[in-house]
Amino acid sequence: MSSTFEQSVYQLIVETSTNLPADVRRAITAAREQEDHATRAGLSLTTIAQNIEMAECNVSPICQDTGMPTFVVHTPVGANQIIMKKEIKNAIARATKDGKLRTNSVDSLTGANTGDNLGPGTPVIHFEQWERDEVDVRLILKGGGCENKNIQYSLPCEVEGLGKAGRDLDGIRKCVLHAVYQAQGQGCSAGFIGVGIGGDRTTGYELAKQQLFRTVDDVNPIPELQQLEEYILDKANQLGIGTMGFGGNVTLLGCKVGVNNRLPASFFVSVAYNCWAYRRQGVVLDGSTHEIKSWVYEGGSAVSMADAAGDTVDEAVDVASKPKEIVLQMPLTEEDVRGLKVGDVVILNGEMHTGRDALHKHLMDHDAPIDLNGGVIYHCGPVMLKDDSGWHVKAAGPTTSIREEPYQGDIMKKFGLRAVIGKGGMGPKTLAALQEHGGVYLNAVGGAAQYYAECIKNVNGVDFMEFGIPEAMWHLQVEGFAAIVTMDSHGNSLHADVDKDSKAKLAQFKDPVFV
Repeated sequence: MSSTFEQSVYQLIVETSTNLPADVRRAITAAREQEDHATRAGLSLTTIAQNIEMAECNVSPICQDTGMPTFVVHTPVGANQIIMKKEIKNAIARATKDGKLRTNSVDSLTGANTGDNLGPGTPVIHFEQWERDEVDVRLILKGGGCENKNIQYSLPCEVEGLGKAGRDLDGIRKCVLHAVYQAQGQGCSAGFIGVGIGGDRTTGYELAKQQLFRTVDDVNPIPELQQLEEYILDKANQLGIGTMGFGGNVTLLGCKVGVNNRLPASFFVSVAYNCWAYRRQGVVLDGSTHEIKSWVYEGGSAVSMADAAGDTVDEAVDVASKPKEIVLQMPLTEEDVRGLKVGDVVILNGEMHTGRDALHKHLMDHDAPIDLNGGVIYHCGPVMLKDDSGWHVKAAGPTTSIREEPYQGDIMKKFGLRAVIGKGGMGPKTLAALQEHGGVYLNAVGGAAQYYAECIKNVNGVDFMEFGIPEAMWHLQVEGFAAIVTMDSHGNSLHADVDKDSKAKLAQFKDPVFV
């Protein structure tokens, strides 16, 4: 029998994973209003809006990567934090079993997945005492794709595209702008950033992540930092990176900056990048009963995304202005993919296969368990549940593809694969292989885990379960799976083009601003 505290934490986990708060929804809605609905960015934002509604209705994860659960817990003096920590872990394990969290805790030495999101360092729990009677529990779920785009600068330094960054507000400005530029679409833009100025290397990152617990529309009490936040939000949206790195008017949805004292010899600027699936929530609990008294952030139900999403993507844009759509049946032929070019929207039907880091490493030196000739690999680590009738997909959005750059081209040629689906694009080695072999890279909308899960009609089988559920090779029967060609067999890469263009735009902010 679970305690009231454990049950309250479980409710917090479910709400955080499945229902974006109102302030985040308003920011996404405002972003969509700034984009032409017929563009790649506009279509992606429509998909994002649909996904948010679906996750709330299905009470399923907004994004399949539910990250490293991080709690900040304020307790009255005398509260038993040892018991609270145990019950938080119990709630995490239960939420994982129920498919509200993906099995994300992996042994760093063996690669083994614990299967319950528990293990050394997982989840992260920060306790603080305060002189109040109630308990305040806050949770953030920050996925690995955006976590990988966190970055820390040690001033003074040379910043790519912006020159020397000194130990002053202008040097900080350059670092933060560069942090947005380097994320490109790999962090599932349009995103939010928390910035920590000062501290040491560890506390600087902690301070940056703490800023992500602020509301989107709050005002920094320090005038200089308020000015910096407003400047970054304005200039970052002039870089042209856009949603998913497809180009567009909106690249950043929020910027929050905090400052700590530092050592004389050290000056760190730490940036925590968060994707559009900005999953954070909190509860205030009665200090005696531990029942939920209130929610910290306004609930998502206060802002419906239905109007922003439209009933379907087709209804959201003028059909005549939509990108070209091409329906293909898997497995694909070389002729199929040679006929595609950057910008085409591909609708896939048939069987595709998931594959992430463990699978790609394995396939470099081993045979595939099935015939992959003409096949499609989906960079995806789904949330899966099993019952008497078999496996069911609860969430299945794309993971960041660039991690597979050392392997992808070789594996495509070795097994005759014709297409790769992921997010954020890949590098020159893969692009060369696509051109030589006859392949294509398709960019799905990062974080849209419910949108893509609905396209999966059956789980045909699974291999390599020893790698853990996210890393296993799932064979999925899909209908109407839509993605955009961003790297084609003719040597074209939208990702390289956007990177080059945004780097040129970044250089215009080289001159001092805060003096």
